[in-house]
Amino acid sequence: VIRIAPGVDAGRIRIVSLGTAPSGHAVAFHPRNLVVLGAGASLTLLDGAHGAGKGVYWQNAVTEIALGEGARLTHVRLQDEARDAFHTALVAVRVEAKGEYDSFTLVRGARLARNEVHAVLTGPKAALHLNGAQLVDGERHADTTTVIDHAAPDCESNQTVKTVLTGRARGVFQGKIHVHQVAQKTDGYQMNQALLLSPEAEINSKPQLEIYADDVKCSHGATVGELDHDQLFYLRSRGIPEVEAKSILVQAFLTDAVSLVSDEALRETLLAATDAWWDEVEHPA
Repeated sequence: VIRIAPGVDAGRIRIVSLGTAPSGHAVAFHPRNLVVLGAGASLTLLDGAHGAGKGVYWQNAVTEIALGEGARLTHVRLQDEARDAFHTALVAVRVEAKGEYDSFTLVRGARLARNEVHAVLTGPKAALHLNGAQLVDGERHADTTTVIDHAAPDCESNQTVKTVLTGRARGVFQGKIHVHQVAQKTDGYQMNQALLLSPEAEINSKPQLEIYADDVKCSHGATVGELDHDQLFYLRSRGIPEVEAKSILVQAFLTDAVSLVSDEALRETLLAATDAWWDEVEHPA
């Protein structure tokens, strides 16, 4: 339980849940976190660790977050479970008037992973940013599911999720923005972009808007494609080997997503994790 008193800037806190299982055994554990920020309070929360976990296990985490009026939480999550692990996570967020929840989730571990977020904007001028990236290789499966409830007028939500898939990997994005009738002057944006690096990789994308108010500005979209052949040709024409050229384009795609994180130190942590993933893909053990 993390409680921040009204008006307090609590700086940065890190939560780490480590999963490990003895050889030949499988275990499950179910951490539960509660984060409450009083009116006007602020906090930067890093949830997870690079290279955490060992063996076959299931981590099933629930995090509840309540932000008081004018409170601000920056929440960066790094899901880097062991390759044979299973990971399911639910984050439930409530944001009161003028509060702001700014989050980024990087998914790069586990055999099967699901990242689910349910967020409710309960007061006027509340803001929500749900961004992230999924890095999926081999025969792994990663799922991001979000539901954003605009339950008050004059609120804003933004969501951009990028996915890179190789091998026979499977990715899922399903995001819903629900605008209640009372939520006039809502500004909602949602985008999912996927990069397929193998003809056997697959992405299933379902952005969704459900709007009951008549004075709103909402948009959503999805793009799926492979590396741009013209860009690849340009780099190779400058003497860059194909493997390195491909790496440059993939890293640019991911860096564009991670750049949404405003905290420089956390941004560098995420970039290091994406670099390590790509290095593992290009040079498997």
